[in-house]
Amino acid sequence: MPDIASLGLLFGFLVLVGGVAGIISGLLGVGGGIVLVPAFFYMFSALGYQSAGLMQVCVATSLATIIVTSARSVMAHHKKGAVDWVMLKQWALPIAIGAVAGVVVVSHLHTHTLQIIFGTMLLLIAAYMIVGKASWRISDNPPSALFRAWFAPLMGFMSVLLGIGGGSIGTPMQTLHNIPIHRAVATSSGFGVLIAIPSTVGFLLTHVENAPPYTLGAVNIPAFLVVIAVSVITAPWGAALAHRLPARQLKIAFAVFLMLIALNMLRKALF
Repeated sequence: MPDIASLGLLFGFLVLVGGVAGIISGLLGVGGGIVLVPAFFYMFSALGYQSAGLMQVCVATSLATIIVTSARSVMAHHKKGAVDWVMLKQWALPIAIGAVAGVVVVSHLHTHTLQIIFGTMLLLIAAYMIVGKASWRISDNPPSALFRAWFAPLMGFMSVLLGIGGGSIGTPMQTLHNIPIHRAVATSSGFGVLIAIPSTVGFLLTHVENAPPYTLGAVNIPAFLVVIAVSVITAPWGAALAHRLPARQLKIAFAVFLMLIALNMLRKALF
């Protein structure tokens, strides 16, 4: 059982992490998972909770928070009529299958392996944020059934490996198929729910040796509760700032920040 001082320090870190994740999510429209996973990793590591399964806890806890944040987001978008519910219904099963497969794979991977996967994919996501253009297209039509058959489970699988809700993958996929950005963002919030629910259930049944205190399965309950409570408060602050600050420059700055996180995580894993 950790002492009171350690618990207080953990709580303080979680408040800070949740606040930053909420602001970034509201400011840039990216899922909190892309911030939460590395933040959880550095936080737990700094507090001395290091084990072969630490990244499993970080990924699982991030996905658990996404259930709440994505559900809240998709209902807000629904009120504006922006969610493509037909697409969500068609993609639900293959996404869930990919997510469950992701849980099985993550539960058998060492923290160092997951660090390499996360760092590499984060570099690719950040690079796309910098060089990607709204005019890019791979098709002028919505994704076909054949495309959905392989991409939906792949998106679910990769999102679980990264501990993200799918927006960083699902939104560009839709815009590349000529779907308007606002509709793409709204529907991607639904992808987050489809990914997070089955994966979180799976992670709750996953045992992690030497996990941080109060971890159920692979989900750290204090981190989940504090981050949800704080990010709900700070996300609107980020959304308000988004209307006052230059979006393109912010996106590039955040992408560079992600690259630095990714490179540092790769350095820790490989050297």
